[in-house]
Amino acid sequence: MSTPIRIDFVSDVSCPWCAIGLHSLETALKRLGDKVKADIHFQPFELNPAMAAEGQDITEHIQQKYGSTPAQQEQARSMIRQRGADVGFDFALGARKRIYNTFDAHRLIHWAGEQGRQSQLKHALLAAYFTNGENPSDREILVRIAGDVGLDQEAAAEVLASGNYAEEVREAERFYQRNGIHSVPAVIINERHLISGGQPPEAFEQALKQIIAMK
Repeated sequence: MSTPIRIDFVSDVSCPWCAIGLHSLETALKRLGDKVKADIHFQPFELNPAMAAEGQDITEHIQQKYGSTPAQQEQARSMIRQRGADVGFDFALGARKRIYNTFDAHRLIHWAGEQGRQSQLKHALLAAYFTNGENPSDREILVRIAGDVGLDQEAAAEVLASGNYAEEVREAERFYQRNGIHSVPAVIINERHLISGGQPPEAFEQALKQIIAMK
């Protein structure tokens, strides 16, 4: 008999560890098979809410924000590419050259949740940015990606043009920040148990087994 669990996956589409964490989580869920029935909700978190529309060169941005030298950044990217490959995600070499504002992407993800296609859109947005090097703040790109995953493109364009779901996204961001989420990915099980960071599948699998055993 499957144990139902709710998973709130708090993340940003411009966060490499979120892509790793999501694929690791999904790998763990596949390993658990019919032991669990997961209901995943993607929740918004902006790493750079004040980022300008044109974005910023990623090497410059990371150097300013974290003090990392270009050599240190390349070493980190190499590790991230390998971690991604280990769970089936492609961080294409040189694809991610700029960091962008992701608020519109989060609005579209919220809307996609109402259409039953949140997971498909989340995956497509991560691939668009990290694998294809596309701009997740470009509304034309967002509309095209929405259509690629089976969402109505005209409706997606209307959401983006109207400003719909802005307050819902802001309120969700405030909620998680008030509750101590200041870095992502943050994976919250049954609104009680927190798993932080882009953990390997084994860590998610072990944590989920422990949580199931407590039920």
